[in-house]
Amino acid sequence: MEYKDLVKKYNLKESKDILRYKSNPILSRKDIPYNAHLIFNAGVTKFNNKYIMIFRNDYYVNNDSITKFHTDLGLAISSDGIHFKVNKKPFIKYDDINKGENVRIYDPRLIVISNDLYMCFALDTHHGIRGGIMKINKDLKSYKIISLSTPDNRNMVLFPEKINGMYVRLERPMPIYSRRNKEIFDTWISYSKDLKYWGESKLLLATEDVKYCNCKLGPACPPLKTKKGYIVIFHSVIKDEELGKNGYEDKWQKVYVCGVMLLDLKDPSKILGISNNPLLIPKEEYELKDGFRNNVIFPCGVLINKDTCYIYYGANDTSTCLASIKVNKLIEYCLKK
Repeated sequence: MEYKDLVKKYNLKESKDILRYKSNPILSRKDIPYNAHLIFNAGVTKFNNKYIMIFRNDYYVNNDSITKFHTDLGLAISSDGIHFKVNKKPFIKYDDINKGENVRIYDPRLIVISNDLYMCFALDTHHGIRGGIMKINKDLKSYKIISLSTPDNRNMVLFPEKINGMYVRLERPMPIYSRRNKEIFDTWISYSKDLKYWGESKLLLATEDVKYCNCKLGPACPPLKTKKGYIVIFHSVIKDEELGKNGYEDKWQKVYVCGVMLLDLKDPSKILGISNNPLLIPKEEYELKDGFRNNVIFPCGVLINKDTCYIYYGANDTSTCLASIKVNKLIEYCLKK
C-alpha cells in the first residue's frame, strides 16, 4: 500500500516536525560482522559517556529459508548516537537461551537508573511469552536476569528513576479471552519496590482511547523525563482485513504507527495529554516496501541531545532507523487540543 493510500484510508496525519535521518537505515544486515538478516527493534541509551545499542537480529537457519530463523541480541557502540560500530560477536546468542523451557530472547529496551544499565526484553518459551528485566554489568559482557513475568506479557519499559519510592514500568499484556477473543491489547502500568516483584497494576491507556488504533497499543520507548512530564512514545496498530501480502507472509494485515503521550511526574498513572495524530507513520521506501513485514514503524529508544529527541525505530521488521524532533514540539504535540 502506498503512503498516500495509507493516509487517505486511515485518515492519518504525521507530525510535520519529525525529521528522518537522511542516511536511514542507520543499521542493517550489511553492518553486522556475523550471520544476520533482520536488524530491528533496538534498545538505545547513553551509558558511561557512550551511546549503547542492543539490537534484535533474526537470522535464517542455513542462510536460505525465511520459514525458520533464530534470534541473537547484538551490541553496538557509538560516540555520536548516529554511527554505530557493532561488536564482533553477539551480546546474547540464540544457543545461550534456547535451553529447557526457554526458546529465544528479543525486543530489548535499555534504560539507565542510578548509573546502572537495565534491559527489558521479551522471552519466548514453550508455554507463552514472558516479559523480563535484566541488569547488565558495566563491562557490557555479562548480565543477571532480575525478573520474569507470567505469560503472556511483553513490550515492557522502565521509568528512568524511582517515583514515590517505587520502580515503575509500562507493559502490554496479551489477553484474548477477556478482550472478547479479539487481538485487542492495551497499555498497563505496574509498580515494584525491588524490580523483582511487581504489582498494583492498572490500565493506563486503552485502544479505544486512541483514534489511530483498533488492534494493539503498547509502550515503545522507555519514558523520557522532562520538566513538563514523562514523554512516552507508544506503538499503535491498525488492523485492516483488506490488506494482503505485505512482506514474507501470505497476508500481513497490520499497519504500525507511533503516537506520544505525556505522564505526570508525581503520578505517572495520570495522562496529561495524548497526540491527536501519529508521530510517525510508514512513509519512506524502507518503511513501506521490500521488508520482512511492510508498513511497520516501531520505536524502541529515545534520547535527548541538547534540545532534540533522537528516536530509534525498527522499519519493516528489517532495519534500524533514526528520526528526530525538538523536545518542546513533542510536549506541544501531547498538550494540543
